[in-house]
Amino acid sequence: MDAMQYTESCISRLLPLLRRDEKWLIIMNADPDAIASGQALKRILVRRTAKVSLARVNDIRRPDNLAMLHYLRIGLHKLTPDLLSHYQRFALVDSQPHHHPSFAGINFSVVIDHHPTVPEFPVEAEFTDIRPEYGALSTLMTEYLLAMNIKPGKLLATALLYGIRTDTGNFSRGVNELDLLAYSYLIHLADNIRLSSISRSELRMAWIKYLTKGFESLRPLGKGRFSFAGQVPTADILVIIADVLMRVHEFRWVAVAGVINDHLVVILRSDGSRDMGQMAERLFMQYGPAGGQKSKARAEMPLLSLNGQAPDDFVYSKLKTIKSSRKPKTPT
Repeated sequence: MDAMQYTESCISRLLPLLRRDEKWLIIMNADPDAIASGQALKRILVRRTAKVSLARVNDIRRPDNLAMLHYLRIGLHKLTPDLLSHYQRFALVDSQPHHHPSFAGINFSVVIDHHPTVPEFPVEAEFTDIRPEYGALSTLMTEYLLAMNIKPGKLLATALLYGIRTDTGNFSRGVNELDLLAYSYLIHLADNIRLSSISRSELRMAWIKYLTKGFESLRPLGKGRFSFAGQVPTADILVIIADVLMRVHEFRWVAVAGVINDHLVVILRSDGSRDMGQMAERLFMQYGPAGGQKSKARAEMPLLSLNGQAPDDFVYSKLKTIKSSRKPKTPT
C-alpha cells in the first residue's frame, strides 16, 4: 500500500467520528508546521461538524510566526480550562499527548503527528495517524486534502508551504520525496508575496545580543558543537541559533541551550548523521520532556533538577558522554 492509499484508508476511519452536532477544538504547540496542519484539519472538519477552532498551549513571540498568523488570517486561541469546556471533541496535531504538560487530562479523539512514538508513552485516541517518515506534518495534511478532493485556498496553501519549508529547514533536514511532491503541488496555489513577507520576519533587533552570546560560547564536540545562550526570553532564539549553526559546513550536529525563567531548554539539530530524538531521550528524559525526530529534537527540565550544577556545564557534560560513547574501531 503506497502513501496515498494509506491516507485514504485513514480518512475512511476519521470521517465516521465527525458529527454535525459536535464542536471540535484542534490543539497544538504552535509553530508554522503545527499551525498549517491545524488549519488543514479545520478545513476538513468545518463542513462536517458544528464548529471548529484552533488553540495553542504556548506563547507565540517569534516574529515570523506572528507574521504568519497576521498575513494568513489565522485565528488561534490560548488554551484555557474555560475554552475546553465549550467543546465536546479534541484533536491534537504535530504532537503527542506526552509532549507537553498542558495536553495531560485531555481526552483526544484524534492525534495526527510525524514525530516518532515512544514505547513508554503510547498514544491513545479513537483515531491516530503517526508517520515519522514525513519531514513535515504539513505534507501529510496536504495528502489528506488531495485524497478528499479538497483544493486548498490560497491562504491555506501558503500556510502548508511555509510549514513544509520551516520543518525541513528549507529542505536541508529530514526531507523525503513526499515533502517535495507536496511542495511542488502547493507552490502553484500559494501567495508568494505573503510567503516572502512572512519569511523576512524571522528576527527582532533585541535578539541580536542573545545570538551573539550563543555564537561566542561555542564548545567543540567532535563534528558537533554546543552553544549556551544564557537567560533568554523565548526558546525561539535557541532555535534560530541552532538553525544558523547548521549552515556551517563543518558542523554535523549542534546543541543550543538556554534558561527560560526557571527551566533549562536544549534544542538539538543534525544533518541526519546522528539521531537527535534518541539523543534527547537518552540524555534528558529523566529530567523532563525530551524527544523529537532524527534531525531535530528538544528537551526541557526545571533548574532544580540540576542539583546546583551550572546549566551550561550540565548540558556539556551530558553531551560529552555521547561523544565518548562511540566504540573505537577494531584494528584490521
